[in-house]
Amino acid sequence: MSATDAPIDDDLLGDEDLEGADIVEWYEARPVTVSTVVATGSIVTAFALGALTAVGALFLIGRLDD
Repeated sequence: MSATDAPIDDDLLGDEDLEGADIVEWYEARPVTVSTVVATGSIVTAFALGALTAVGALFLIGRLDD
């Protein structure tokens, strides 16, 4: 086993040993792109589901109150 084959023990390295280390970026994430129609549809659908849930909760509270 040579020096290059030896595993590096993280406990042996101090913070000052890593100051010159380069950060490796494996890939750059693509920006998320959504069409205007899809974004508008999801917002309208979320609002409709919220309103439906609120009306359903108010109906159940009114029914259970009687």
